[in-house]
Amino acid sequence: MANERPFTGARATKSAEPGAEPARVDPKADKRERILRAAVKVFARKGFYATRVSEIAKAAGVADGTIYLYFESKDDVLVSLFQDRIVKLIAALEEAIAAAGDFDARFRRVVELQLGLLDGRRELAEVVTVNLRQSSKLLKQYATPLFSQYLEVVAKLVADGQTEGAVRADVSPRLVARSLYGALDGVAMTWALGGGEAGQLKKAAAQVSELFLRGLKPGGAA
Repeated sequence: MANERPFTGARATKSAEPGAEPARVDPKADKRERILRAAVKVFARKGFYATRVSEIAKAAGVADGTIYLYFESKDDVLVSLFQDRIVKLIAALEEAIAAAGDFDARFRRVVELQLGLLDGRRELAEVVTVNLRQSSKLLKQYATPLFSQYLEVVAKLVADGQTEGAVRADVSPRLVARSLYGALDGVAMTWALGGGEAGQLKKAAAQVSELFLRGLKPGGAA
């Protein structure tokens, strides 16, 4: 089963096996992750533009200079936050698609996973949907290739559904992927800015899945 929380946890130096010693956590990776988690809290509270590197350092419990051992600037912190999270999300989506059953089950799993990862984590949802748009460097230089990779994962899912006869042939898989991302991004942003409660995104996932699946079925019928 796909990891339900790929946005959490530091990298370990080795994987745990039955009867083996607990995996050792890389101190550098742990501190870097601590800084990123602190950045999420500060960015969500103050916004990207108003946040100072010193505030991130304070929230992470490290000296100001320590930030620059891992990141070049405040922009780089946001870029790294986006890269780390989207790469883990893509890996989780690929694993979920491989493990699910028919097209409908795979599609629902993608929607459930993407919204479920943010459910109950309002600060991260706000940073991912709002603060990331405030960095032109991120959007122009870094978001495009990773966003394209995300789109390819979803587009391939839709294309496979067409091959299986589960999806109408007259739709563009990439357009469906873009539309799905836009819908999920909008739902998550509204939830985050509106102070949504835990559990609401998972409920919304079921409705979004149903709306898309009805439109994708051959003949337009569910």
